[in-house]
This record gives sequence, structure tokens and C-alpha cells, in this order.
Amino acid sequence: MSKILITSALPYINGIKHLGNLAGSQLPADVYARFQRARGNEVLAICATDEHGTPAELAAQAAGQDVRTYCDEQHRLQAEVGARFGLSWDWFGRSSSHQNAALTQHFSDVLEDQGFIEERVDRQLYSLADKRFLPDRYVEGICPVCGYPKARGDQCDNCGSLLDPLDLKEPYSVISGSRDLEVRDTRHLYLLQTKLAERIRAWVNTRQHWPTLARSIALKHLDEGLIDRGITRDLSWGVPVTRGGQPRTGMEGKVFYVWFDAPIEYIAATQEWADATGGDWRAWWRTDAGADQVRYVEFMGKDNVAFHSVSFPATILGSGEPWKTVDTLKAFNWLNWYGGKFSTSQGRGIFMDSALEILPADCWRWYLTSNSPEHSDSTFTFEQLVAAVNRDLADVLGNFVNRILKFCEGRFEGVVPAGGEPGPLEAKLCADVAGALADLTAQFEAIEVRKSAQALRALWVLGNEYLQEAAPWSAIKTDQVRAGVIVRTAVNLVGLYGRVSAPIIPFAAEAMRRAVGESSDMWPGVDISAELSRIPEGRALTTPPILFSKIEDTQVAAWSARFGAA
Repeated sequence: MSKILITSALPYINGIKHLGNLAGSQLPADVYARFQRARGNEVLAICATDEHGTPAELAAQAAGQDVRTYCDEQHRLQAEVGARFGLSWDWFGRSSSHQNAALTQHFSDVLEDQGFIEERVDRQLYSLADKRFLPDRYVEGICPVCGYPKARGDQCDNCGSLLDPLDLKEPYSVISGSRDLEVRDTRHLYLLQTKLAERIRAWVNTRQHWPTLARSIALKHLDEGLIDRGITRDLSWGVPVTRGGQPRTGMEGKVFYVWFDAPIEYIAATQEWADATGGDWRAWWRTDAGADQVRYVEFMGKDNVAFHSVSFPATILGSGEPWKTVDTLKAFNWLNWYGGKFSTSQGRGIFMDSALEILPADCWRWYLTSNSPEHSDSTFTFEQLVAAVNRDLADVLGNFVNRILKFCEGRFEGVVPAGGEPGPLEAKLCADVAGALADLTAQFEAIEVRKSAQALRALWVLGNEYLQEAAPWSAIKTDQVRAGVIVRTAVNLVGLYGRVSAPIIPFAAEAMRRAVGESSDMWPGVDISAELSRIPEGRALTTPPILFSKIEDTQVAAWSARFGAA
């Protein structure tokens, strides 16, 4: 049994996330965690809401709430909608936790002790209208790289460039819209990434098996040359800047930059989990406590890769302490909304809560997995959604399950038939299933998301092909025993589907297992003949409601009108 630590990029606290966020980090992390648990491995799947920084302050201001109240409410909502989507985190934490504050302040201290943090006088935009300094996301303007007119002060969402507010052309205050800005001096702490560049490059070079997207982004930033990054901001909401556990002189009223403390929350959330459950967080994160035996896998969208392949490793490596670093960084491209991007701040696209109002979670999980923005950007369309649900879930999987269980109910009184021996068709099925299952297992292990969905669908197809060729509805007219063998084999296939489909469509998988009385949710073994004999003769079955209803044209028209498609 292996120990596998899985983390997903932390969703911002500023509202329910859209389907692009789900597809690019949380869902594939959950699929992988479910698969590895089914394989019998010890899995710790960690996520949390990212609650500091300007997005939280601005969203709370817009909601008319203080920041703490807003974050409390939004954390609960995100946890609830995640659970409804089947996201099976072992812990869903909060970056505003006391564990994260203490750990962030600890890293600041040890990095400074190692010579990798220094105070600098910074030049920062000050809004005369707002009477305050404007940290990165309080400023928007024209991106100096691509010309996008609504680039933020920390990053351009259009081209992905990391920015400084002073880089922006025609900047304005997000608070008031005022362009009456001036540059003033303010003191901040800087993480000296330039001193750590070669160490980070050497570390990245040991990660030869990283997927191409993540590795190329990391090397791009290293090749272009790292810069020293400010890790404090003039904000009131966040982790207070301290030194040795005491407020840092001259930095009263400042907090650590959200991109410094947010990745640290992976560790802190594990501490939260340990404090709540009695677990040992050190065994997952400290190599001097056994974490050298852990495989650590991160999931995130491509816009987060720079911070997790350069800045967070700078924190970990620069500390000089024995922390576990990521083994596999699985990055995803963007899932776009028709001609543009999904956007939480601009309310564009379908969001997780709205999605569940129109379709069950498994429909979305299947669509977003089978159309994963894995190796290139992909575009959401209702046409693709209809195809995924109607052709794959309803016509292939749902048709097989409902057809065989209905037939057993009508011709064998809903009881698994007894008698008879498997024949050549069953032998061929076992061989075909063995090959398809081996492919499915390999794709899940390799974290090939789209290929995993394709391999799973291919396994479902085998059931329909078997039924078509074996034709129990014809066999029963002349040979009821032979028909019973076919039904018994197909019923066992339902049970097997209920196990291997669970990583992607857990709710339907549970319904399949329950219908045939399959008690195990563990991954099947290599002896397919034995796997297709698990459901015993004489067992009473239940016929569930239709697993997946087809989407009708009238529904698509209503959804297009509601969500503004194309």
C-alpha cells in the first residue's frame, strides 16, 4: 500500500466556482483520489478555500459584510456544493485558520534567518480618492504585454503574464474607479527568489516525469529570469506580519501576500485535519517523519503553475527544513465558455450551484472529464454536453444496465439465474474486459484524464456488444439455461461497472452496486472470470430508476437563454 498526498489548487473565497475551476483542479484531483483509494492505497486528499487578499475584501465589500462573516458564509457554501458534486476531500480547510497564520509566520522567520527575505522600500500606487495604498488586485488597467484592458495588478487573465501594478498602463482604483493615483514609498518584505533560482532549477530538473504543460511553464519562468517578489501587502485582512512571534516594527497594518500564505495552506490544512482527527500531519509533510515515502500530486490550472513550480518551492527549499515537495504537478489548460473565458468576478458561464439545478452531478463530472482541458484549451458547448450525456451515459452505460436488469426482472423474477456454464462468448468477454480494464487502470495511474474517460466508455461498450451478440431475449425461447448464463454474466458486469466507474461518476456507480448487491467498491483484480462470478446465483436484484435521462432540445433552449450561450 502506497501513501499518496493529493492537493488541488485552492478555490478563491469570492463566490461559488464556475465549471472551469472545477474542471481544471478540483474534479481531476477527486477522480484520482477515488481511484487510488479503490486501489487500496492510503490517500490524503486536501483542499481549502483561499480566503486572504484583495478578492476577499472586494467581494465582502460588494456583499455589504465584514470580511470574516463573508468568508465564513462562503466557505460553508463552497464546502456544501463541493460535497454535492461528490468531491471527497479528507479535509476542506481554510487559509484563514490559525494553523496557517502560525506556519506562514514561521516560514517568514526561517527564510529571513537563511538570508532569503529582506525589507525594501517599495514604490506603490496610492489612491488620493480612497486615501489608501492600492495592493495588486485593487488596481486594474491595460496589460503592457498583450493590451488586455482589464488586467489586474498581479496578473493578466488574458495572457497569463505576472505583473506589478506599476506595470499597468492607464491604471485605476478598483474601489472607486479613480485614476487620481500617485506613487508613494512603503516598506515591504521581499522573498529573494533570485538567490534561489539555481536551486529551484535543479529541483525542477529532478521532476523529469512532470507533464509537459507544467514543466514547460516552470522552465519558461526560470529561463526568463526570476525576480524577487514582495510577500507583504498594505491590507487589513490576512496573516499579520511578525518577527519572532511579535508584530514587526514598521510593518504594523500590513499582512503577508496571499500568494505567499495560500500554498502554505496545503500544509496548514493537513494540520487542521490532524487536529480534528488525531492524524499525524508530519508523516505527510516532513521527510524526517516519514514523508519521504509519500507520493505528492498537485492539480491546478495553468495560471497557477508559476506560483507552485517556482514561488512555493522557493519557500520550501529556502527554509532549509525537511519539507516534502511535490512529485507530480498535473496542470490543466482552460475550459472556455463559448467565445470567451469563464469568469467568477464577471459572472460569466455556468457555476457549480447553477449546474446542479439543471443536471445531476454525474452528468457534469462525466462531461468535464471526457472533455477535460488537459492538453489544450477546450470550449464548453451545450452540444458537447448533450452528446456526453445522451450518447455515453444514457445510450451506452444506462441502456446496458437498465436493459439487463429489466430483462432479469421480467424473465427471471428479478433473481440471478442458476445453472449452466460459461461458453465461448463469455471467454471472449473476459479477455476483452481484461484488456480494457488494464488500459483503464494504466490511464488512471498516468493521470491521463480524457484517456481515462475514453477507456471507461470502451469498457461500457463491451457490455452492449456482449448483449447484442449473446441475445438472451432470443436464447430464452429455446434454452432458458443458456439465457440464464448470459443474464448472470451481464449482471456481474453491472457490478464491475459499479466499481470501475466510481472515480468519475460515483453516484451512478453506487446505484449500480446497490442494484446487484455488490458490497465492494475496491478495484477489480486481474482474474476477470472470478470478477464476473462475484454476484451469486439466487441473489435478488433491484431495478433502479433510469440511471441517466436524455437531455431534450427544449431543455437546451432554456439553458442557452438562461446562461447566455454563444
